[in-house]
Amino acid sequence: MAILKVARMGHPVLRAPARELDPSEIGTPAVQRLIDDMFDTMQEYEGIGLAAPQVHEGLRLFVAGVDDPDSTVPPMVMINPVVEPLGSAVAEDWEGCLSIPDVRGKVPRAVEIRVTAFDRTGRRVAFTASGFPARVIQHETDHLDGVLFLDRMRSFDSLTYLNEYKRYWEEHETAESRT
Repeated sequence: MAILKVARMGHPVLRAPARELDPSEIGTPAVQRLIDDMFDTMQEYEGIGLAAPQVHEGLRLFVAGVDDPDSTVPPMVMINPVVEPLGSAVAEDWEGCLSIPDVRGKVPRAVEIRVTAFDRTGRRVAFTASGFPARVIQHETDHLDGVLFLDRMRSFDSLTYLNEYKRYWEEHETAESRT
């Protein structure tokens, strides 16, 4: 496996809509190797999700999740995902991105979604997700459309560097959740 170079904000690949994969492409050695390399890259950089455009591949494919029984986001491969909000509930929460290192901001997202996609074997999957897993799926699907989390922010008031987030926001939010 290989650790791939992550495209950073400003690289054109992050703003271009990604190409759908033909189902016949999914099982090819090149696509399967890309999926494995994306998981390795995501883990190396301690991410929770990684879209193909982030590693300079303009394909509608992302990987996400953590291989840990306590994780709320199990490992997944989504190819040609289609995401539909279920209901009108929206929640604003913190997001970061491997393509925008060390920056965080509050982003509104649908609380519950329906997802249809192909998995890494080319099997059609359909499921619902809510909460944090739904947020991750929406974030990664945005990458496939050339959208960054900054584009979704309602206000830049919460935009912060990671060290300032940890210093001022994380502690405050944790204290609020305990009360």
